[in-house]
Amino acid sequence: MRAYVGTYTGTAGNGEGIYLFDVNAETGELTDRRLAARAPSPSWITVSESRKFLYAVNEVDDFHGGNGSVSAFAIEPEGGLKLINTVSSEGAGPAHMSLDATGKFAFVANYGGGSIAVLPIQVDGSLGAAVDVHRDKDSLGDTHASNAPEGSFAISGHDAPHAHMIAADPKNRFVLATDLGQDRLYVYRFNTQTGKLTPAERPFVALPTGDGPRHFAFHPDGRSVYVLNEESSTIVSFRYDDGSGTLTDQQTISALPEGFAGTSFASEIAVAPNGKTLYAANRLHDTIAVFSIARNGRLERLGETSTLGDYPVQFRIDPTGRFLFVCNRRSDAIVSFRIDRTTGQLATTGQYTAVGSPGSIAFVQAS
Repeated sequence: MRAYVGTYTGTAGNGEGIYLFDVNAETGELTDRRLAARAPSPSWITVSESRKFLYAVNEVDDFHGGNGSVSAFAIEPEGGLKLINTVSSEGAGPAHMSLDATGKFAFVANYGGGSIAVLPIQVDGSLGAAVDVHRDKDSLGDTHASNAPEGSFAISGHDAPHAHMIAADPKNRFVLATDLGQDRLYVYRFNTQTGKLTPAERPFVALPTGDGPRHFAFHPDGRSVYVLNEESSTIVSFRYDDGSGTLTDQQTISALPEGFAGTSFASEIAVAPNGKTLYAANRLHDTIAVFSIARNGRLERLGETSTLGDYPVQFRIDPTGRFLFVCNRRSDAIVSFRIDRTTGQLATTGQYTAVGSPGSIAFVQAS
């Protein structure tokens, strides 16, 4: 197994582009670091289902008239990356991207530009110009989060619309997108032939003002969606109707321990492949919160584990489901944890991997 790590570069960080590592599937160790591709702030990366291509946002605002960009790479037999092409993300500062289930379209969320875009993927893996763009407008939330911990100064993005994440649902029928500045979770019906997005019957769900929805995760059964709010450090669980795209609010729970006071910014959320456990990352508190998931989708807090580093911006569970890898951006390192398959709890492997300003990690099973 191999791992690719996207980093922040230039004035945004200490990375140089996208790094490649070998993964020890028994110990969780990342070894043989090499620079697979130089690129400007490829802070979020994703790999195609075919394992032939890797896509990266370039979190910049100076590409073709104040936009960010998205780059397509071919994955070579030995793991190296060969640039295919780079296109506009149709908005400044792209922060997240994902691929639809058919592998024909890429979705991009432009944080700085407050827009989402759909980019077609050609047979050779190259990206085409956007076939659809939606720009969020007006309706900004409050500066301070409604559900912030006591004494919190977690203020980050209610000056303008800020699209933060976009992804299709498990059946590839609808596309969901968060806007942190608007405190909204948008729902679009997805045309798998044209790539066009049209607002669902209920076009968005409003989150508590100021809470700042950042990322979300679907349960493997497709019946629950969990939204992580950056500024309040809360998780809102919804029951999801995949026939209509309708979301029904079920529960709100803090990603921070009871009694926490002060400032922390929630960053990433994921559900274990077996559907029994949910994980959420806290920056400044620098922990991964662990929750059990009941059959009805509700969460129960099990505790938290230190990320053993500073400012965890992203984490990802490897394809085997045995390890969780955390990108500690400010401490320039990735730390791995072993997942207890029965309890879902995390235990450090003792493995630290140096990499400048890591932003995201993605895995590929070597042929």
